[in-house]
Amino acid sequence: MIKVEELLKLVRAYNPKTNEDLIRRAYAYGQQAHEGQYRRSGEPYFTHPVEVAAIATEMMLDDATIITALLHDTIEDTGATYTEVAKQFSQEVADMVNGVTKLTNLELNSNETKQSENFRKLFMAMSRDMRVILVKLSDRLHNMRTIRAMKPEKQIQKSRETMDIFAPLAGRMGMQWMREELEDLAFKVLNPEGRNSIIRRFITLERETGSIIGQIQDEILSELAKHDISAEVLGRAKKPYSIWRKMEEKKIGFSRLSDIYGFRVITDSDDECYRILGLIHRRWRSVPGRFKDYISQPKTNGYRSIHTTVLGPDGKRVEVQIRTRQMHEVAESGVAAHWAYRDGRRAENPFAVDPAKWISSLTERFETGDDHDEFLEHVKMEMYADQVFCFTPKGEVIKLPRGATPLDFAYAIHTRIGESCVGAKADGMRVPLWTRLKNGQSIEIITAEGQSPQASWIDIVVTGRAKSAIRRALKFEDRERFIKLGNELARVGFEHVGKKATPRALTTSAKKLGIQDAEELLAQLGSAEITSTTVVHAVYPELISNAPDGVASNRAIVGLSAGQSFKCADCCQPIPGERIVGITYRGRGVIVHSIDCDAMVEFENQTDRWVDLQWHDGLHAAVHRVTLDLTISNDAGVLGRICSLIGEQKANISDLHFIDKKPDYFRLLIDLELRDAEHLHSVMTAIEADTDVATIARYRDLERRP
Repeated sequence: MIKVEELLKLVRAYNPKTNEDLIRRAYAYGQQAHEGQYRRSGEPYFTHPVEVAAIATEMMLDDATIITALLHDTIEDTGATYTEVAKQFSQEVADMVNGVTKLTNLELNSNETKQSENFRKLFMAMSRDMRVILVKLSDRLHNMRTIRAMKPEKQIQKSRETMDIFAPLAGRMGMQWMREELEDLAFKVLNPEGRNSIIRRFITLERETGSIIGQIQDEILSELAKHDISAEVLGRAKKPYSIWRKMEEKKIGFSRLSDIYGFRVITDSDDECYRILGLIHRRWRSVPGRFKDYISQPKTNGYRSIHTTVLGPDGKRVEVQIRTRQMHEVAESGVAAHWAYRDGRRAENPFAVDPAKWISSLTERFETGDDHDEFLEHVKMEMYADQVFCFTPKGEVIKLPRGATPLDFAYAIHTRIGESCVGAKADGMRVPLWTRLKNGQSIEIITAEGQSPQASWIDIVVTGRAKSAIRRALKFEDRERFIKLGNELARVGFEHVGKKATPRALTTSAKKLGIQDAEELLAQLGSAEITSTTVVHAVYPELISNAPDGVASNRAIVGLSAGQSFKCADCCQPIPGERIVGITYRGRGVIVHSIDCDAMVEFENQTDRWVDLQWHDGLHAAVHRVTLDLTISNDAGVLGRICSLIGEQKANISDLHFIDKKPDYFRLLIDLELRDAEHLHSVMTAIEADTDVATIARYRDLERRP
């Protein structure tokens, strides 16, 4: 296991001003918290967090991230709490540790609906603090390095998850070195024979041809020296998985595979990058269509470099990447370069992308996804796709994923252009709508009035934006049919529980489910996007499922001293599920208030009387009083129906008081005994759905405070 002084030496190498004492304390805290825990390999568990911290030092990350790496499993796997970590170190560290814990608990390999929701949470965590993802990726990398200690079925599950999610995510963040290692480690588990065969072919090739890498390196350096250009040349064979993927994509054998060697030329300025490009093209023949200028057109994650492929010795294709040293740092670290330290201060790299802007550009189109499938489609497209750059007739650049078509181009300009598209021209020549676009092409979209999206377009386009827009258009055409069918399904669903699918009930259900309105609810019901059970449950959950009471009222609160009594404040009537705080009274114990109660203002300068409280976990007894303020129609049977609705929700009426009686309406206060906030919400939703209820609100009165 790496000792604390060895870890500090790694940090000091790039950050001499590191807070050594804080890292030592985090090391000691984590070691003590994990005392007695062991990995499947038999090693002490704390070897894992230390190795994760060491990986973070390779990215030259700040002290807070190193400490988070050391403590990333403490809240999940030990007795440590968020509050304790925040007190011992900082809220920043506690938030990141908590973020890593939440990510660890996501079941990213489950069914697609669940997976898409977990992707949303993943990107939400990234938007809050991307360092959380950097620690999680480091955690996954070390777990993959030591995966052989796991059971075979667990190895396969983790490797697939790594190949599908974590490796592409690392690549999308610009951390190519981590992507390649994650892919190779997963490949070793998922297809060991395939990987071994490629390695054997490499050994045979090197035996037959000698060291091609060293030969080409020398030739490039010699050519640069002739023109007084100073640069570093790095060469290597591509990783086994990268080779395997190309063989699978192109359906060819190893012997027919080209450009299996890659070289990087690292120099000092943009001008020298282009000079070197010219020298390489004069020395070796360039391969048509294999040139990309990511200096003039950077990737969204900050990546800048010139890529070209030339015919090297024996006619073999050789890929050459040309970049400056600052570009190389970003190419190696990606988005992580934003937090990199050098000589004790944050490294100022003009090419390091702002993480907030990057995550915004990555997720801006995800928000338009109407359903889980579309969101997942957007995510995977963004994570896996390379880019092509095409031009409008006016010279504007449009970025698209590789494999995009003129239809994708049209929708990228504007949805209206896409929907009215009838044809396209590429570099002035008419081309089919399914044509795959190439870098640098000028695309002109031909439109016509009256055109509308065709069902076949779904199979032509590749971007999530285009697919989403086409689905919406097609769905709109069938909308009337779906609404009619949804109306019938809703009628049957509500009658099944003895209720009617009134407009008010449907509107309430839509509101509860976060759907725009009752019409959209019926359309989604008719198109099988939601079920009638879901619609009914949103209004009458108690008629769908019931659960027994659990937590007794005398132990509902956690955080009181031994023998300390409590009472819920009458002014705000807090109930389980709401944030609470206690105020001590001499001779009266503790009065419990909602954290947002207006009565708390007068105690702002009496913090010694505040008690940090929370509700006990579990299902509470229905004994917590809440007062509702209702305005209902003054018609026969209305009040009786409201009382029946409350009874159906398994709530008890403890008092009822009329405060205003008019010829056409009554206003009254009803005291209910409820389990928790969710129970309250169910009761209010059921009452609100009744057509004779004009208004309903929770009643709170400061005059009733203690």
